Amino acid sequence: MIRVWLDDLPLVAILRGIRPEEVLDVGHTLYDAGFRVIEVPMNSPEPLDSIRQLSSSLGERCLIGAGTVLRSEHVAQIAAAGGRLIVMPHADVAIITAAKRAGMYCVPGVATPTEAFAAIHAGADAIKLFPAEQITPVVLKAWRAVIPRDLAILPVGGITPETMAPYIAAGASGFGLGSALYVPGRDTDDIRRRAHAFAQAWKAGIASQGTHA
Repeated sequence: MIRVWLDDLPLVAILRGIRPEEVLDVGHTLYDAGFRVIEVPMNSPEPLDSIRQLSSSLGERCLIGAGTVLRSEHVAQIAAAGGRLIVMPHADVAIITAAKRAGMYCVPGVATPTEAFAAIHAGADAIKLFPAEQITPVVLKAWRAVIPRDLAILPVGGITPETMAPYIAAGASGFGLGSALYVPGRDTDDIRRRAHAFAQAWKAGIASQGTHA
């Protein structure tokens, strides 16, 4: 189950735009900060090369995969590169089905309860609440009343350490982190500081609830 990878620190690092020559330094920096799920969006330069390197170096210790997967035929290519996770901005049932047939985890993006339940019925391992700027904590709380409690819901889009607490209180299971964590050219010391800030914000948010979200 994907929860195995989310239990300790349920934060997904989204390395949009990363280049193969920097991916290992960034990947190991994130691993050292406690991250255990890393995705390389398919619209990054040479994403399969980056996924291959991360999978070879960290694949036993992290869940490595691809984001922004828009075509079902990409699933086999990602699997061949060692990826075990498919993340999408939408809820294309064909891609979810392809991922599950390949034995991979799949986290589709959803913006409505209708999309969420269609994705769940297709076999989604978790759902990506996207874009989080549009789906407020109040909306997430309403969703949590009907979506199975054991299914992870991960808000993605504009998340910062300062905006996490209300989502945690509303029932978020974790978060996907993009440009507030990584952008191309950001040095590893800065990424390390940001990663620790997110980890601390998660722990503080959970502590304030008195239980795991």
